[in-house]
Amino acid sequence: MRYASRRQCSGCGPMGDGIFRSGDRGPVTGEMTAWRVRRPGPIDSGPLERVREPIPAPGPGELLVRVRACGVCRTDLHVSEGDLPVHRAGVVPGHEVVGEVAGLGDGAEGFAVGECVGIAWLRHTCGSCRYCLRGAENLCPRSLYTGWDADGGYAEFATVPADYALPLPAGYTAAQTAPLLCAGIIGYRALQRAAVPEGGRLGIYGFGGSAHLAAQVALARGAEVHVMTRGAAARELAAGLGAASVQGAADRPPVQLDSAIMFAPAGDLVPPALEALDRGGVLAIAGIHLSDIPALNYQRHLFQEREIRSVTANTRADAHEFLALAAEYRIQVTTHGYSLDKADRALADLAHGRFTGAAVLVP
Repeated sequence: MRYASRRQCSGCGPMGDGIFRSGDRGPVTGEMTAWRVRRPGPIDSGPLERVREPIPAPGPGELLVRVRACGVCRTDLHVSEGDLPVHRAGVVPGHEVVGEVAGLGDGAEGFAVGECVGIAWLRHTCGSCRYCLRGAENLCPRSLYTGWDADGGYAEFATVPADYALPLPAGYTAAQTAPLLCAGIIGYRALQRAAVPEGGRLGIYGFGGSAHLAAQVALARGAEVHVMTRGAAARELAAGLGAASVQGAADRPPVQLDSAIMFAPAGDLVPPALEALDRGGVLAIAGIHLSDIPALNYQRHLFQEREIRSVTANTRADAHEFLALAAEYRIQVTTHGYSLDKADRALADLAHGRFTGAAVLVP
């Protein structure tokens, strides 16, 4: 299994504007470009503002990371539009960050300057609550998140606690790796929550950045995958990746499903997804935000031991497991590149369904 835990960042592309060079060991100073959520609201109203500001200094136990690529996640859209409550006013979004360690805060261990590193959604847990102690740190009441509680990767530099930074799988470019760090990890967590039986039938509702990665893991494990999604391009991508059937977002699949995952943030798809489940089937809802679910009928939607399960973030163990699988399976990552100065355009295109796969910002 190829898993690069100590990899020099040679595959991330040219060094750029010369603020930092591999081998430098002094403090990194100067200014950077970043995007901040100044006025949460509809993406077409311009909630993000591009700014020039000082490069952040890493705090105790933190790494300073020069961003090579940052994936554009639907959670970034929820933060920008105000679907999620403001945790940090004027936050820099972005939590699918691939970069190069540019500096070390006091006491930071595990990585060296010049190594490739990943910054993901989970940024801090207390380590002492009953959830952390039982291995469910994603449920920690004092958990903190990149791009929501702390500034993220819609910038040229970002910081991350070294204990929450991720080593990266070999064999991918920076742009290909970025979506793995949330879309891939949370899709993997959703697969685990969906409890797909060996050789089982899995339904996937919505087929964007996370879904197209989770589908490949499910297929590699022997599942039969059926995709329900809007948009001809998304249906074409699903078919090309090996889905057994592809139909409209609310259409009935041709078979009863053992498990299903809801990636679309549309509560009105929950009833048809439950109706498509076979006896004992499980529906996992993967998103951090979901529109209201219409009234359910117990006999039609839940009887015969059908279940609904939510997915709340992920653990670091989930992240390491998935990234090891990514090294083993060689997942096909469909990306659409945007320069950093087009971050607002990338989020608008995501909101309006103008691309398939995942958008990635490249400073």
